Amino acid sequence: MGGFGLTYVLDTCTMIWWTNKAEKLSETVKRILTNTSDNHFVISSISFWETGIKIKRGILDIGMAVEDYVRKMQMAAEVSIISVDENIWIENLNLNWEHRDPADRTIVATAKLRSIPIITKDRIIRDYYSAAVW
Repeated sequence: MGGFGLTYVLDTCTMIWWTNKAEKLSETVKRILTNTSDNHFVISSISFWETGIKIKRGILDIGMAVEDYVRKMQMAAEVSIISVDENIWIENLNLNWEHRDPADRTIVATAKLRSIPIITKDRIIRDYYSAAVW
């Protein structure tokens, strides 16, 4: 990730909106996400799981199979996909946060371990994790 300005973790909704519904993003987030020469974006692999679950339930349509979407994100130079490893799971378990959503907890744990901000519209995450941007 060297050579980049700031690094941000994208929550699942931000990832989806960035690639499919940019009009849902705040103006601040649009500026951050379009500044790909200076910024770098981290996506937790759990976001692909969460996206796939929503597609299977019929509550989300991203216009392609989740496998194709993952490949598209893997090819983006400004994106790093972080696998959920034992350190992230332990941080997830150690969060002093009653939030029960496993994807949200994992995304916050990923950001916390790396000491980087999360881009999220989710008020629950923003209330818990002070380094959140919207």
